[in-house]
This record gives sequence, C-alpha cells and structure tokens, in this order.
Amino acid sequence: MANINITFPDGSVKQFESGVTPLQIAESLSPQLARDILAASVNDKEWDITRPVNEDASIRLFKWDDPEGKHAFWHSSAHLLAEALQDLFPGVKFGIGPAIENGFYYDIDPGENTITSADFPRIEKRMLELAQQKNPIVRADISKADALKLFGDRGEEYKCELISELEDGHITTYTQGSFTDLCRGPHIATTAPIKAVKVTSLAGAYWRGDEKRSQLVRVYGITFPKKKMLDEYLVLLEEAKKRDHRKLGKEMELFAFSQ
Repeated sequence: MANINITFPDGSVKQFESGVTPLQIAESLSPQLARDILAASVNDKEWDITRPVNEDASIRLFKWDDPEGKHAFWHSSAHLLAEALQDLFPGVKFGIGPAIENGFYYDIDPGENTITSADFPRIEKRMLELAQQKNPIVRADISKADALKLFGDRGEEYKCELISELEDGHITTYTQGSFTDLCRGPHIATTAPIKAVKVTSLAGAYWRGDEKRSQLVRVYGITFPKKKMLDEYLVLLEEAKKRDHRKLGKEMELFAFSQ
C-alpha cells in the first residue's frame, strides 16, 4: 500500500499508509490523544476520526475543548436523542437534528404521541442506556434512489423531501444501534464518550421555518463527557436565571413606579 504525507498544524510531516484514519494517526502520537479525540479536519474539511485518508493531507485533531470537538459530540448526541425517541414513542417521524451553541435539538413529528416535560427523565435514561452500549457510529455513502427507498419505506416524508433536493453521489447516512439518519457528519466514533445527558426544553417549530407547513416538536438537550461537567453547567444555568429574574424585577419596579 502506498504511503501518504500527513502535515500537522505545527508544519511537521509524517508518513502513513494510505487509508489511515485520524484515530490511528492520534494513536501513533499518544494513547491519551487517541482517547480524547472526537473529530478531525482533513484539508480543512470536517472529517470523522474513523474515516480513511487516502491522499496527502493536512490534518487537525479536535478534542472536547475545541469547538469542532463539541460540535461533533453534540451532533452525535442529537442522533442518540432521536434513537431514544424512536424507542420510546413508536411512530415518531424525524425532521432535522443539528448541534447548536450549547447542545443540540431534534425536530420531530410526534404522530399519535404526546411528549411533555414529564417525559424528560425517561428520555434521558434511555439515552444513557443507549450510550452505554458503546455502539459505533458508522458512515455510509448511499445513492439517491437507495436513500429515497430506505427512508420512504419507513414513512419518513421529511427526510425524503430533503433527499429529493440532494445531488446523487453526495449523500451519506450514519447508523448507530437501531437508528439510521440522513446526515453529512462528522460524528464521534462511538456513543461511549456520552456520559451525562439532560433534556432541557420543548418548543414548537414549523417544518423548514414555514408556518404553512407542519408544526413539529423541537426537543432540546445537552450532553457532556463527564457527569461533573453537566452538574457545573446546570449550576451556571440556574445562576443565569436568577440574575435574569433580579434584572426583570428591577425593571418591573422601575416601570411600575416611574412617573
């Protein structure tokens, strides 16, 4: 197998066999880095750490402290949320599920199901159970016809609408456990790093932001690689709410008593 040159951010170059993955590159540098790596970029393109690199490339490896690492972690967590919802609420249909600045959301059509904040603990419990299965998150290239059949057979009309607008030859799916999603990625390698889960809120959202289209339920959540990080985040959230209430209280007083 031919060798390729991999250039690192500091300008250094190392040779690897063609087909090497960012995870294997990390392993060659340090076992700790290999444990911490969540995502990569190859020639400035977002890249899964288990996806082969077949030509000379510049590479960057991202951990939790990097925005790109958090993005891949939370994007993968959105898929985990969808898998849990699929298990708990049979018949739900899926819109989109991106990472956002703090966490992620998934837009779903609940069908005959009603989802309320009372369901949050069991959604969180199911997400953690699935995460602990340490399922690999597997990327696959798929033809447009096969994608339309795959999602059409499941009655996923929202996904089929998105697929119909994509160019053939550029469509990928990601599968973990029993859940397959239409997605560009990148994702973390397995569900194993997801150790703490919080479903934070629900909101209404029109499909593709169009009030003439179906109204979906947007489920928001956040995840962390350590329980302690979630605890600290929830404390900060509570403090921010208190500050907002104090500020609001002063403003209301100001408006109530100003002449």
